[in-house]
Amino acid sequence: MRKFGFILLSFVVMSLSASAGGRNERAIRSMLAAQVTEWNKGNIDGYMHGYWENDSLLFIGSKGPSYGYAGTLARYKKSYPDADHMGTLTSTIVSCKKLSRQYYFVVGKWSLARKAGDVSGSYTLLLRKIKGKWVIVSDHSS
Repeated sequence: MRKFGFILLSFVVMSLSASAGGRNERAIRSMLAAQVTEWNKGNIDGYMHGYWENDSLLFIGSKGPSYGYAGTLARYKKSYPDADHMGTLTSTIVSCKKLSRQYYFVVGKWSLARKAGDVSGSYTLLLRKIKGKWVIVSDHSS
């Protein structure tokens, strides 16, 4: 009887953990989709809502690493000054892996169809749950 109770308890714990993991992944995918929507509206400020609003935010691009939310926002606005440069963003998540209760690692591909010339690349994101919200704490895009 004890063995049955242990097996039942293990099943319940695994089921609860799996459903929480599913909710977290859906929340992350939803946040990333909202970023694409905001980008495609030409709203860089709205796009940035997916990032951690902190001086420790890490962004690594073609010019190397930079830190901070304000610096990342300024870099985006300088690199994409108008709708022709922003174009239409497409993002495809290749992998979304749970690292712990607080962290997920996302690998994806992005592309911009734009009048200024199409560009594309890959990204890796480290997301952290802060105050109940999933945010990007590290972005390496190339």
